[in-house]
Amino acid sequence: MNEAEIDALIAIDAIIDNFSQHQREAYFSGFAADATFLFYTAPHRLDSRDAYQSLWADWERDFGFRVVSCSSSNRRIQIFGNTAVFSHDVDTKIRENDTERTVFERESIIMERREGAWLCVHEHLSARPLEGEA
Repeated sequence: MNEAEIDALIAIDAIIDNFSQHQREAYFSGFAADATFLFYTAPHRLDSRDAYQSLWADWERDFGFRVVSCSSSNRRIQIFGNTAVFSHDVDTKIRENDTERTVFERESIIMERREGAWLCVHEHLSARPLEGEA
């Protein structure tokens, strides 16, 4: 693994770790202000970090949303100059009000090196069929 891959993975793992611990401020600090987001659970593309933060706040207020845990597997990183493409499978345990459930997803995280730091500039999340369902 080369230095760019290691550095990008450190930034990506910080995003995943902060998400898995529901550390909202630290989590969002890993995203560029102009990052975009495509979530299968949202009716439209989110065109900024602020838009995602607003949606997250809505989830907390309306559904008692909390991330309980998150695990990342089947990981791959590709470096293209100052851009990193990371894809993985995600198993996330969430709590909504008094109910916990696990969601199984695939995610692509696009990172860009800006002023020496890797920041997420795009995230795409989709439902992951379990084996035998595809």
